[in-house]
Amino acid sequence: MSDALKHECGIALIRLLKPLQFYKEKYGSAFYGVNKMYLMMEKQHNRGQDGAGFASIKMDTKPGERYISRVRSIQQQPIQDIFAQINERINKELAEHPEYQDSVDLQKKHIPYIGELLLGHVRYGTFGKNSVESVHPFLRQNNWMHRNLIMAGNFNMTNVKELFQNLVDLGQHPKEYTDTITIMEKIGHFLDDAVSKIYKELKKEGYGKHECSPLIAERLKIAKILRRAAKNWDGGYAMAGLIGHGDAFVLRDPAGIRPAYYYKDDEIVVVASERPVIQTVFNVEFKDVKELEPGNAIIVKKSGQTSIKQILEPLERKSCSFERIYFSRGSDAEIYQERKMLGRLLMPKVLKSINNDTENSVFSYIPNTAETSFYGMIETVEEHLNQKKTQAILDGNGKLSAERVTSILKERPRIEKIAIKDVKLRTFITEDSSRDDLVAHVYDVTYGVIKPTDNLVIIDDSIVRGTTLKKSIIKMVDRLHPKKIVIVSSAPQIRFPDCYGIDMANLETLVAFNAALALLKENNKYDLVEDVYKKCKAQENLEDKDVKNFVNEIYDQFTTEQISAKISELLTDQSVNAEVDIIFQPVENLHKACPDHSGDWYFTGNYPTAGGNRVVNRAFINFYEGNKERAY
Repeated sequence: MSDALKHECGIALIRLLKPLQFYKEKYGSAFYGVNKMYLMMEKQHNRGQDGAGFASIKMDTKPGERYISRVRSIQQQPIQDIFAQINERINKELAEHPEYQDSVDLQKKHIPYIGELLLGHVRYGTFGKNSVESVHPFLRQNNWMHRNLIMAGNFNMTNVKELFQNLVDLGQHPKEYTDTITIMEKIGHFLDDAVSKIYKELKKEGYGKHECSPLIAERLKIAKILRRAAKNWDGGYAMAGLIGHGDAFVLRDPAGIRPAYYYKDDEIVVVASERPVIQTVFNVEFKDVKELEPGNAIIVKKSGQTSIKQILEPLERKSCSFERIYFSRGSDAEIYQERKMLGRLLMPKVLKSINNDTENSVFSYIPNTAETSFYGMIETVEEHLNQKKTQAILDGNGKLSAERVTSILKERPRIEKIAIKDVKLRTFITEDSSRDDLVAHVYDVTYGVIKPTDNLVIIDDSIVRGTTLKKSIIKMVDRLHPKKIVIVSSAPQIRFPDCYGIDMANLETLVAFNAALALLKENNKYDLVEDVYKKCKAQENLEDKDVKNFVNEIYDQFTTEQISAKISELLTDQSVNAEVDIIFQPVENLHKACPDHSGDWYFTGNYPTAGGNRVVNRAFINFYEGNKERAY
């Protein structure tokens, strides 16, 4: 994505089902779990590069022995940093205590981070905050082993204010007003309650205090705790948790907005945000990695017993299509084919824009994540050319010379690597005029492959704000002097804020919204903005379920093509000589390419949960009132 757009995070959970000695004997190291966690986190670094965290739990330790370890980092390469810290500590212990080298029992007792239960997390800093205190996993500590709770998630809640107030009503005093703390304290409250009830029951049954601990672990019903805690959650989430004695869970939201996949055999249970991560790290087949269904939790008890439990009634499935377009790794078998199809489906519009003149058109892509859609686009160009060649040969009625047939068959799509991002370039000056000049040089271009008679077609994943296109890409490729620049977005126009985990919180930053406003002014319809504002204000005190998305009325005044044309105009600087055409994927084509992932609220305004309409309502009010606060 040429625009800088951030996704919140990725999770990884590992539960070793065998004693650590087993992994030492089979794989040569008791650090098998730690090594696998490093790989899982590194393979998900696309989901977050601002911070990373790791936590582990040792099972069946004696009182006084440390059984929880955690390390977090916001260094420039946070994953490498936390595992460098882990390795340094492990190597130090082994160097100072040679007797640990061949004793798994001593390693487990004395060396931190080795454990049967591990949780990893990668994140982007949200809301402009990126302190180490904001990095998952979060830890809720207690002297009771069963009340220690470690949590990490890929999520965003739309109703944090309500959930926070629920905690206050329960008599709690949360230390922070954040969705992570709020969710953790909510689960923690019902965890405390369940542990207390089981303890009282055991005392009535005549068990002594020391006898209660293993029985509490055995009787604790994680599914019941999650049902009570998640009852009023509104948002998209894949929530992972570890409990001090060794239970673990991952809960997915009932609309399936955020992804979660799992794999289990007799050695391991593993959960991650992406399927190919598990496939690659554990060398397993596509069919063996299962998707955690919406509203369900995978629960692993201390005993190793693993079950899938429905926690919340599933809603209409609205898994995030942005995962498919951009965020998830393209190595997933299904995502790869979906992205190719997105490119294929765009070609009729592209061919129309270049008047079917493929001979004088060069095709390329920006950034690298758009490469798969580019392949799909090129396959369609090749099919178009094959039809053209076949017809030309048939029209010859068998009278064409060998040279002419060779000439016809020789035509190929012209593919070039046009733009290369200079990843080392940093805009260190904040003064606007100087900064704009630096931004304009973020990409290098390839000279000598474009003729003045050429169309230059470049595919991008999506266009959100358009800033990089306007200030950098279009200006840079215009230096190649093409006749026409066609920018192709494999995603539809992004018209609405996201509130489930993608960092799009304001309407006024979206180029499609600005294009619609510009069209309203040109057509003397700008009074509609005030009308929509009044409708939004009138809904401020309604319950979420009663709020409607009136912002759609802004877009309903114009066709998609009119808005696309205005976006092309807004993103084309006066200094650009080439004609510029920006093409977006139609929403119906998105659904054809990704039929099982219909979450499209950022394109259509059809939010999957009640809280979404309240967020877009607030976003429009903020825009109208000039309030720069986030809408959630």
